[in-house]
Parts: sequence; C-alpha cells; structure tokens
Amino acid sequence: MAAASPPILPTSVPAASPAPAPTAVSSNDAAASTPAAAFAFVGRLIESAKRSLSGARPWPELVDRSALSRPESLSEATSRLRKNLAYFRVNYAAVVALSLAAALLAHPFSLAALLALLAAWCLLYLLRPADAPPLAACGRTFSDKEVLGGLIASSAFVVFLTSVGSLIFSALALGAVVVFAHGAFRVPDDLFLDEPDQAAGAGNPLLSFIAGATAGRV
Repeated sequence: MAAASPPILPTSVPAASPAPAPTAVSSNDAAASTPAAAFAFVGRLIESAKRSLSGARPWPELVDRSALSRPESLSEATSRLRKNLAYFRVNYAAVVALSLAAALLAHPFSLAALLALLAAWCLLYLLRPADAPPLAACGRTFSDKEVLGGLIASSAFVVFLTSVGSLIFSALALGAVVVFAHGAFRVPDDLFLDEPDQAAGAGNPLLSFIAGATAGRV
C-alpha cells in the first residue's frame, strides 16, 4: 500500500507594509528654525568681533602724545600713514566704528531705520530657511529673487534718499579724517610689525556664515 503523501500546508504571502510617507516640514518647524539661525548669526558676529579686536595694538601706543610730531613733507606724511595703517589697522577700524556708533546713537530715527532694515534682511532672506514656503503678502506669492530685489531697493532708498545715508557717510568721513591725521602725525620709528598681513576677509567666520546663508537663493 502506497504511503500517504504529506498534507500541503497553506502558504500565504504577507502583505507588504506601506512605505512611510515623506515627512513634510511644518510651518512651526520652519518658524522655530529662524530664532536658532538668528542666535547662530549673533554668535558668529560676536566671535568675529572678538577675534578681530584680539589683534588690536595697545591703546597707550595709539594715544602716546610724545610720539606725535608734524611731518616735514608730504612724502614723509604718506610714509607714516602707510606704516601706521599697517600697525594700527584694528585700532583704526575700531575708531571708525565708534564714530559711526556715536552718530547713530545721537540720531535715534536713523538708528531705528537701520535696525528695521537689518531685521528685514535677516528675517526675509539671510536667516530664512531654504525649505520655507514662498513669501505671500496681499494675495500674491513672491519668489526669492523678488524678495531680494525688494530688499536691495529698500536699502538703496534708506541709504541714498533719506538722511540716514548722509549721516553714515559723515560719520565714516569723520572717522577717516581722524585716522589719517593720526597716521600722518604719529612717528612710527618705534613700531615693528610682528605678524604678516593677511588678505582682508580671509578666514572670517562672519563672511563665511553669510555666504553659506545666501547660497542657492539667487
């Protein structure tokens, strides 16, 4: 008698689990990333300022009255200015920045206009997440290029067509006059450069941060 064949077990193919749907970045996440980017921007700015000021020369050397004398010729004044600019470059930049800060603090309206312009640049372009939805206002959607064009036009209007521009240029001119006068009258015989000059902006973390923030938007 033939042996009975083993029973056939039922086979079933498990149903394939559905692929997880791609997670979309919510508006809350995009909004939450803006303060984080702002804090990162401020941190980079403070770090860059500290690094720049660390290269300043001792201020008593800058204000040493015994080292001041009238140059005998224009060529001597030019030579002094060139050497002093190379030696006191960080101090001179701080002097110009203080002149600009004092002028803005003395004119609160101009300071408020510049702060509002800076806030618009940060919120609408520099610190805006790359995956953020397009800006919509007055029932219309604006692309990144249109937002950038509007910011540039607003900046040109504030700087060149209001009193803010003349205030900035006057403060910078005053600071430059102070720097040039000091550089021409300061005798640089006791000054020695102990570090090589570097290209302006090389390795500046602030410039790198701004370049990374604006990459891919234009």
